[in-house]
Amino acid sequence: MSDSDSDMEVSLSANALAALAEFRQEEQQRAEEFEKMYQATDEEYQKRKKEGMNLFQEDWQLSQFWYSDATADLLADALLEGADENTVIAVVSAPSVYAAIQKKPEEDIPTKHIYLFEFDKRFEVMAGKDHFVFYNYEVPTEFESEIKHKVDRLLIDPPFLNENCQTKSSITANVLLAPNDGSKTANGIAKHRLISCTGERMKDIMKKVYPETNITTFLPEHGNGLSNEFRCYADFEWNGWKFEI
Repeated sequence: MSDSDSDMEVSLSANALAALAEFRQEEQQRAEEFEKMYQATDEEYQKRKKEGMNLFQEDWQLSQFWYSDATADLLADALLEGADENTVIAVVSAPSVYAAIQKKPEEDIPTKHIYLFEFDKRFEVMAGKDHFVFYNYEVPTEFESEIKHKVDRLLIDPPFLNENCQTKSSITANVLLAPNDGSKTANGIAKHRLISCTGERMKDIMKKVYPETNITTFLPEHGNGLSNEFRCYADFEWNGWKFEI
């Protein structure tokens, strides 16, 4: 090994150690921020939660990829449009959409019955204990919640692009959703709405597990430029999308 090769190895090792130290420091800072939020007064918490996803680093091992602000906002609007104070909404495995809802002015959130189902327990800080449900798609019906068969509007974003995850997630959807009886909210809009965002290559599986949905013209985007082409499937049209012909 030449002297130059030896110097490069030492240099790379030093850089790697520096990067590791920086990563650990950032993780410690985030842990301290979460602890502050847990201990904060309600008024302080209401201010901090407006920071949304800025407090949460993606964990790629959990297949976490946050939506862009524009996508999260549109999906939040799709869930809220025409809802009333009795509408029950569930967001499954899509915390960036839940964050987008929370950032809206209070007058734009017609219902308090909005729940986040998520495997990553960090997000209990965001949703609060009364609206956070720990959820593992591998056991799709084993979660503690009083809203089984009571959800009017559901957004579900299975974390992995494979048949097993899509199928088990659809079982959860069926357990959560109230029967679609065609009823309307107090605002005259259909009470029932189902949305699922996932990879385009899942379309054949989606036809099996959600036969009532259609692929829409809306193209979800992720904030980090995720290369997988995502599509939005839904069982309704509105001003945010139409069914693709």
